[in-house]
Amino acid sequence: MIDVYFTPTPNGHKISIMLEEVGLPHQLLKMDMLAGDHLTPDYRRINPNGRLPAIVDHAPVGGGAPLPVFESGAILLYLAEKSGQLMPADPRRRSQAQQWLMWQMASFGPMQGQAHHFIRYAPEGQDYPVARYRNETIRLLHVLNGRLKEAEYLAGDYSIADIACWPWTRAIRAIGLTLDDFPDVARWFAAIGERPAVQRGTDVKNAANLSSARPVLTEEQWSNLFGTNMLAAPTR
Repeated sequence: MIDVYFTPTPNGHKISIMLEEVGLPHQLLKMDMLAGDHLTPDYRRINPNGRLPAIVDHAPVGGGAPLPVFESGAILLYLAEKSGQLMPADPRRRSQAQQWLMWQMASFGPMQGQAHHFIRYAPEGQDYPVARYRNETIRLLHVLNGRLKEAEYLAGDYSIADIACWPWTRAIRAIGLTLDDFPDVARWFAAIGERPAVQRGTDVKNAANLSSARPVLTEEQWSNLFGTNMLAAPTR
């Protein structure tokens, strides 16, 4: 059994989709970040970075004690190795899958994450960072579209690279973007969205407040996500 410390964000949905695709036994342990569940010493022993998701595999590759794994890209790589699925065997395509996974982890997710913060959470009037990160998201969508113009999936065949990028592509709607100018991304996005495992993996959704264009947070919730409580949490 794999325990998944989970909240229904794009990064969380990467892991829930992957587990549905490969069929490994797992349970989603829903974490409430607004309440500070990610700040506890017990969770920091699983993920010292205090972010979600993370997993604990009670029957890990190689045997031994339960194995915690944090960082969504590392989790996808681990689950691909454990299951023997969704990582190409061909060296060239395997490298492509790894490259596009790293692209999502280093660029598409972080840049869009900053756009979400300044558009949806930060005090209004943040014109420069809003433009900066929204424009960078648009640039990265052009990069994604260019790749999907020449290939059905990012590594040729459906892989962990697509699973990593798909939830963040869906998330552009929350910052007022569409796929109208990205026809090849739109084709890819629609095809993946029809997969039963993707539909099951995204069945758990955020509460209406967090799904809204402009979530309303209490002072304590803000502190747990971005402020004093977050900074004061132990690292182990």
